[in-house]
Amino acid sequence: MNERPILVAGLGCRRECSRDELLALLDSTLAEQGSSTAELTALASSAHKAAEPGLQLLAAHLNLPIHFLPAEVLAGYHGRLTETSAKALRVTGMPGIAEASALALAEQLSGRPARLWITKRKSAAATLAVARVDG
Repeated sequence: MNERPILVAGLGCRRECSRDELLALLDSTLAEQGSSTAELTALASSAHKAAEPGLQLLAAHLNLPIHFLPAEVLAGYHGRLTETSAKALRVTGMPGIAEASALALAEQLSGRPARLWITKRKSAAATLAVARVDG
């Protein structure tokens, strides 16, 4: 059957993080894996970040859907995170956004278990992780 894998980029960011910073982090991280944004299925983040213009602009620029997931959904992924953040926990009530949102959405879209293909990466104001479900 050899379908294309589902690749979901989970993103976290500080307030007012720019689209350009998010895109640079995404491009450089995917390039390290021999991949590109053209292979992504969707973007994901926390519902707490739904009003962030940088995330909305990134999704529009890439012509990808972005899903903002509630804290209750992301909390179920705490045990699968490779790294947690005390600051993220303080600000959002979740110990990590990028990895949890990537895993959660990849599993929602596929109905199958996802794995972290790229663990959390950081720039000055953003975090990124990519979850994968093979086709």
